[in-house]
Amino acid sequence: MDRIAEDFDSKFRFVLLAAARAEQLIRGAEPRVSMKSPKVARTAMQELLEGRVEWGYGPPPEAEAELSEPVEAEAEEASN
Repeated sequence: MDRIAEDFDSKFRFVLLAAARAEQLIRGAEPRVSMKSPKVARTAMQELLEGRVEWGYGPPPEAEAELSEPVEAEAEEASN
């Protein structure tokens, strides 16, 4: 688990990435490591730990626009 802390910002992110990669393997993607286990989740985790799968945080989220009218006005319009 020390390796997870070095390469990933959290164990949660590691699990999310492993799950996404396991889904790719289930759908027919070629494994990037020799499959030591018949379980695709283990193979996906091994790929991540060996750095064989590239990943990133993606673009930062856009700031939400401020509401121009109070929510109460929208509720009143919906009831009419």
